Amino acid sequence: MGLSCRNLHFTFPSRTGDVSALEDVSLDILDNEFVCIVGPSGCGKTTLLKLMAGLLRPTAGEIDFGTAKNGRPRNALAFQEHGLFPWMSVLDNVAFGLRMQGASRKASHERAAAFIDQVGLTRFTRSYPHELSVGMRQRASIARAFVADPEVLLMDEPFGSLDALTKLVLQEELLRIWSEHRKLVVYITHDIEEAVLLGDRVLVMSGRPGRILEGIPIPLPRPRDLLDREQPEIVKIKTRIWKLLESEVRMIARRAT
Repeated sequence: MGLSCRNLHFTFPSRTGDVSALEDVSLDILDNEFVCIVGPSGCGKTTLLKLMAGLLRPTAGEIDFGTAKNGRPRNALAFQEHGLFPWMSVLDNVAFGLRMQGASRKASHERAAAFIDQVGLTRFTRSYPHELSVGMRQRASIARAFVADPEVLLMDEPFGSLDALTKLVLQEELLRIWSEHRKLVVYITHDIEEAVLLGDRVLVMSGRPGRILEGIPIPLPRPRDLLDREQPEIVKIKTRIWKLLESEVRMIARRAT
């Protein structure tokens, strides 16, 4: 299937005039590829993700999903805020997408239970979101994203609010589940190291209006040891990405003074 963006522009109105969020963004992502996107704050990363999800319409340009039916594939979104329904149990939250697709309660609960087990929440199937830790809620969010078998998984800093240890555990969980149910993943992050450790490729964006500065392949074998963060190849790639971002951040700072 794959995903292609061609000459995307997005402008939104403000009280002081139109603001260009994205400018001439073109990219290609392969089927089953895990692509991370990094860039300065306010560069349009989340806007780009929402355009891919169909939540926004581009001001100009187009998004093509190849062989997807009706021009748009089934997609699932996962954000920094888990987005679980507070009145639903973990089981019903994870099964929600299947129910919306028309699956019976029994079938959706059976499939949801299998994914809940994969993320280690079997004991909390009947619990409600307020009874779970932040990390556990994010586990449920990951299960919900995968259970409906989306063709495209769009993730916007899903682990950004977690402590370092919980983040590491969930990164490993995400990669393990992704390796079993290969999806096209677009993953937004501010964390250069996270992007390098998770992605097949990292797209580096400029400051606003956002453009793709460079696509950097990550030639690290899978499965990856997420603890071995100082191996020379990782350090080399992180440095390359930082040098691209550093010039953008400095330019933004100069404009602000």
